[in-house]
Amino acid sequence: GFRDFDAEKAYAMIRKSLVENVPGRAFNQADAWAKYGYFPFDVVPHESVSRTLEHAYDDWCAARFAEALGKKDDAALFDRRAHNWTNVFDRSVGFARGRDSKGNWREPFSPFKLNVGDRGEGPKDFTEGNSWQYTWHVMQDPEGLMAAMGGRDRFLKNLDGLFSQPEQVEGMGFALDATGLVGQYAHGNEPSHHTAYLFTLAGRPDRTADIVREVCDRFYRPEPEGLCGNDDCGQMSAWYLFSAMGFYPVNPCGGDYVIGAPQLPKVTLHSSPSSSPSFTIIAKNLSKKNKYVKSVMLNGKKITDWKIPHADIVKGGELVFDMKGTE
Repeated sequence: GFRDFDAEKAYAMIRKSLVENVPGRAFNQADAWAKYGYFPFDVVPHESVSRTLEHAYDDWCAARFAEALGKKDDAALFDRRAHNWTNVFDRSVGFARGRDSKGNWREPFSPFKLNVGDRGEGPKDFTEGNSWQYTWHVMQDPEGLMAAMGGRDRFLKNLDGLFSQPEQVEGMGFALDATGLVGQYAHGNEPSHHTAYLFTLAGRPDRTADIVREVCDRFYRPEPEGLCGNDDCGQMSAWYLFSAMGFYPVNPCGGDYVIGAPQLPKVTLHSSPSSSPSFTIIAKNLSKKNKYVKSVMLNGKKITDWKIPHADIVKGGELVFDMKGTE
């Protein structure tokens, strides 16, 4: 809904960045994307899988922009390309992995293998992470990822596995990018930050509540070195603020927040201009024991789909959580 800028000019630059090659780059990104529908590791030697996953999401966001401007053909093109994440998802193992220009999967493969771009030794299919951490980077299509993994139950089993694996990585390389581990979840780096909320989208909000509480308690401590990772552009702080309020933008361009579990009894958001209505979040019965959400009410109406639109927040009002302990 923001329109205090030249939308057509901004869109033109976004489109250019997605459909034209970048001068001076060692590989022709736009050509490879159009030809293969993914970035083969023998064409794009560094970070081929993470680039593919992130580019698919970029295309989805561009589709929403094109759609808002009435550019139907562009929206259809970018929506098709947003599904390219499937081209690096190996259903036989349930992970995203490297693939060459002939369609062959990278061998050998270990989801624990930490890749650090152009640093370290061996294959470099990921940016500051491994397949355990990047496989979930499909914010635009979590339902599609569930289906690719074999359904909701299998998805939940794999997601539980992310948080229950040994806290280890293979080929550490630049180890500072793999910090704040809960199993293979790395809270010290941004690509993992949305994954706890995927439990809620898969019907297990209680598991989201478990992880959010653990992360807040372990990795946001009021002491020297109390932050587990690099606060790039304020992302570590942003995660805490959203999670403490009780919701999170799993898909930042989707317009909705996924309900989580608040960590503070009351928060009030003041909009700009100051004459705009405020938005208050209240967590009734919140305690160390009562970390689960019994129900959520937005302006007196029960939320049943575990989502809240950004538009409702800026209108002002009251979001009330009724918290509970383990049943």
